[in-house]
Amino acid sequence: MNERSFVLKHTRLQEVPGLPGLRLHLSDDVYSVWGAIQRETGEVDGPIPYWAFAWGGGLALARYVLDTPDLVAGRRVLDLASGSGLDAIAAARVGAGEVRAFDIDPFSIAAINLNARANNVRIDARREDLLDADPPVVDVILAGDCWYEESFGARISEWLIRAAGSGIQVLIGDPGRRYLAHDRLTTVATYDVRSTTDLEDLGRTTATVYEVRQS
Repeated sequence: MNERSFVLKHTRLQEVPGLPGLRLHLSDDVYSVWGAIQRETGEVDGPIPYWAFAWGGGLALARYVLDTPDLVAGRRVLDLASGSGLDAIAAARVGAGEVRAFDIDPFSIAAINLNARANNVRIDARREDLLDADPPVVDVILAGDCWYEESFGARISEWLIRAAGSGIQVLIGDPGRRYLAHDRLTTVATYDVRSTTDLEDLGRTTATVYEVRQS
């Protein structure tokens, strides 16, 4: 089974909580889709299917993009560790000039392409790890829910600080995970959101949007 067929089999197209009119292919049960990935790939320690759910930080970041369309309108936007493509889709919906979404999970790339089509937007989805290279030439970087693990959180924070230092506007969405360092961050918005995965609180929770200071 290819990745596109797998995503279609294990998700259903549904409205995203708090984002009227935006739909994603989402799973109803993290453990069933996670187990299916392990069986499909033969990897017992296969990654959590981040692409199959709407997470708190991504929801807040998407809300902020939709609420402030001038932030991305006509600009080059990169959605890092994109997962489902939620934040990339939000940027495309409000008129970003170019939207690229990066993730290392091939199932994520399939999900992003399906979700872009479901929302009638164009996104350039690429399977690539950007963190060992210099930040590309873009105007805005979006990063939601990347601080769930210490070593990866430190790695992505260092890269985003470098990006901000080069003049790129960097926005982060996070629901209060412990591995996000706040010393270079400015709070720009706070939202009550409702994640779609029981790995997070399915009730209302607070998630914050931050901008990475350039110096």
